[in-house]
Amino acid sequence: MDKSDLNNDENLISAISTAAGTGGVAVIRVSGKGALLLAKKIFRPSGKTAVESFEPNKMYTGKILCEGFEDFGMCVYFKSPKSFTGEDVVEFHCHGGTQIARGVLSATFKAGARPAERGEFTKRAFVNGKLSLSSAEGMIDMINAESLAEVRAGGLLYAEKLTGEIKEIQSELTDMLAQIAADCDYPEEGIEETELGSVEEDLQSICARLNALVAAYSGGKFIKSGVSAAICGAPNMGKSSLLNALLGYDKAIVSPLAGTTRDAVEGTLQIGGVKYNFTDTAGIRAEAGEIEAIGIERAKRALSSADIVVCVSDCGDFSAAAKVPDSRVVKVFSKSDECEPSGEYDVAVSSVTGEGLEKLKDLIARKVTGASSLENAYVIEERHYLALKRALEKLTAAADGVKDFPLDLVSLDIREGWRILGEITGETADEEIINTVFAKFCVGK
Repeated sequence: MDKSDLNNDENLISAISTAAGTGGVAVIRVSGKGALLLAKKIFRPSGKTAVESFEPNKMYTGKILCEGFEDFGMCVYFKSPKSFTGEDVVEFHCHGGTQIARGVLSATFKAGARPAERGEFTKRAFVNGKLSLSSAEGMIDMINAESLAEVRAGGLLYAEKLTGEIKEIQSELTDMLAQIAADCDYPEEGIEETELGSVEEDLQSICARLNALVAAYSGGKFIKSGVSAAICGAPNMGKSSLLNALLGYDKAIVSPLAGTTRDAVEGTLQIGGVKYNFTDTAGIRAEAGEIEAIGIERAKRALSSADIVVCVSDCGDFSAAAKVPDSRVVKVFSKSDECEPSGEYDVAVSSVTGEGLEKLKDLIARKVTGASSLENAYVIEERHYLALKRALEKLTAAADGVKDFPLDLVSLDIREGWRILGEITGETADEEIINTVFAKFCVGK
């Protein structure tokens, strides 16, 4: 669709761009045609400088005129197209505080701006070609990040890493379509068998690249949502002590009495920058009271749904995780400071001395990610994952059909694959997709 259809409103928009509440500085952003004229109405620069003579990208001090008060602050002007939105932008930097910021915002409304909608500044940046749709999603991922890995992945998206790969594939598909169109327009020239083979080979190469991006989502979703990790074992195996040792503070109650943990106790930490949501479950044993039995049932449900299970034992008995696939289990011999480890285990640890804890974290991370690394993972949005799968399906069908169908029919699948890939960057995304993306943003961004 034409991006111009998304933004026919040239009105000035204004919003507070900093977090609500008391702070050192608050920023009120204004974007659109006439932003500098608006600044002229409510800002009085210090000295002899006039607003009309503001140089772009320079900060000026002065008075911001609001209803009932004046605030000494700063104003900066970004001239179109060299601004975040691609439009003329003015920012007022005032003293932090709810009432001061609201007062400046009200002054911008009185001077001709209207309230910005959620994500409208970034949407205008997208409409004006300052960033792709996937880059905008990377920005909101960074803003909402709860782990270092999510910040990194969002940063790669924002830096157009995925967009670059998609556009490169689209460019190759465009060249392929042009060649097919030429062959179809000049049938008397014929098409050599080697040319058919080349089309098939190129499509298979593209499908392999898309397959790699699709596969990357398995790690990307851990970055986005975090990893669920359940700690299990028989009673009194040191599960709660292990949770406390991993977290670095006392979260779970530790007692020599069996059955102390009767409900799930949760704690969060980062391993390799990825957020892990640990759950200390009730000790699993055959004989248990009514209340403890409820906790054991909850523990079993936690094990079945966890991404990774840490099974703890001080005697080599890891039967508590018997029904969990080995690929999701790390067997921990606990209390290595009290007795010599025995049996088949992955790592021996001591929650008292800290021995083996770092090795345990490394094992957990490798169990989750396998041989892959999350350092360069950037397929973290489900929307991108589903679009990649749909495009892969169409282009795989095209590759399979090269030798069996006329190329003009094969080109239909290629065109559809190209179009679906465009949904990721925003090039072919419809208004519903675009509005859904920017609805995730806050007002002021």
